Amino acid sequence: MTTGSETFLRQENASADAAITIHDPRDGSLVGNVPEARPEEVDQAVAAARAAQPDWAAMDPAARGELLHAAAAALNDNAERLAQLNARETGRPEAEALEGVKAGAATLRQYAELAPVHRGLSLRGSRMAADYTVAEPRGVAVLLTPWNDPVAVAAGLLGAALVTGNTVVHKPSERCPHLGALLGEVLAAVLPPDVLITLNGGPQVGSALTSHPGVDVFAHVGSSATGARIAQAAALTGAHVIRENGGNDPLLVDAGVDPGWAAEQAAIGAFANSGQICTSVERIYVHRDIAGAFCAALAEEARKRNAGQQFAPLVDTRLRDEVHAQVAQALAAGAKATEGGELPEGPGAHYPATVLLGCTEDMTIMTEETFGPVAPVSVVDSFDEGLQLAAAGRYGLAATVLTADMVHAQQSVAALPVGTVKINAVFGGAPGGSAQPRKDSGHGFGYGPELLDEFTQVKVVHVGLPGGVRL
Repeated sequence: MTTGSETFLRQENASADAAITIHDPRDGSLVGNVPEARPEEVDQAVAAARAAQPDWAAMDPAARGELLHAAAAALNDNAERLAQLNARETGRPEAEALEGVKAGAATLRQYAELAPVHRGLSLRGSRMAADYTVAEPRGVAVLLTPWNDPVAVAAGLLGAALVTGNTVVHKPSERCPHLGALLGEVLAAVLPPDVLITLNGGPQVGSALTSHPGVDVFAHVGSSATGARIAQAAALTGAHVIRENGGNDPLLVDAGVDPGWAAEQAAIGAFANSGQICTSVERIYVHRDIAGAFCAALAEEARKRNAGQQFAPLVDTRLRDEVHAQVAQALAAGAKATEGGELPEGPGAHYPATVLLGCTEDMTIMTEETFGPVAPVSVVDSFDEGLQLAAAGRYGLAATVLTADMVHAQQSVAALPVGTVKINAVFGGAPGGSAQPRKDSGHGFGYGPELLDEFTQVKVVHVGLPGGVRL
């Protein structure tokens, strides 16, 4: 258990039978061993957070906001250390990791400013009465965060949970435990004791937390399978659950767009962060009219990334094996790799940017989340056919449509059962946007101003006149 008074360096003394071992995915070298929280530490953390919560909730929202500003400053002060650990544990290029830390600090500042203006509603009732609602913290929040953008994602959930008066037990991903522990140390140092407690560990620690009766709200960003288990466990404890889970996001490329530009968009969507983004492009449907030029340009985009020797590895060899198994299954079923698709030699967890043509809906790579730098392509004969295929499947996180036809754009918005529809840009969006994922991709608002509502519960107040009073 890490609080502001402890140092993450004590992890190096962990015994091998109770530790997580991390290797640098760039070259396979040992990063270190991190102890997993014991069952009694889970109980102690929840109890400590519970004891600290009333005083934290009683603090004025503006005062909590000031402490979040201090937390953002602490993140910026330690940005280089955090980025270096991120690069060592997940393989993310240090410059990109640094951007993630800066984004996390900016998110904390945004929630700090939102705290004092998170308002209730005035209600219309009797003229001689007052009716209104107030938002109160849920209590103890358990946050389970991922490794693919570990500081930025954690900062969003931490900021919203803390500024609304909840205390937090945070379990970072077991794939970046050194980073998670350091993040907890940096942030807890500027907060009151036990307002933020960090626990490291794998599935056993996660299971102990999600089945704990002392937890009031869970927020999880990660796989759909894990999210489903959390929701099932919370059904027994009564805890509120916020989930942003897996995706199998489609990209639909319409006739009439520039195929070179469309290929650039597809490459950004499929290959950014080596495909390790929840809203990565996971399947591509391109209109036959431009398919030849588009596919050639997309293969060239992948080739440039592979030839540049700057393409970051996947987080570990376990994920690489999972990605390659999907690619191999597609190739065996008749797909063709015009770039990549083979396991590279040498140490680390590297995998090339890969373009697969001739993909069909019976291939796993088109129906499940891949989470790697793979762009599987299917050619369609009409926009309607592509839209129907893009709307299918068990996930509902996001989708992108590239089109010059505004009728097709509006049809896409209406037809795609996802939380986010992006027209003519695979990434981007205005500040303050927030979405609810659909189907197996999760439940609830996972970011934006509405996340404050997820971490609070509403109380209705009616104030009438005392008996005998006449006005």
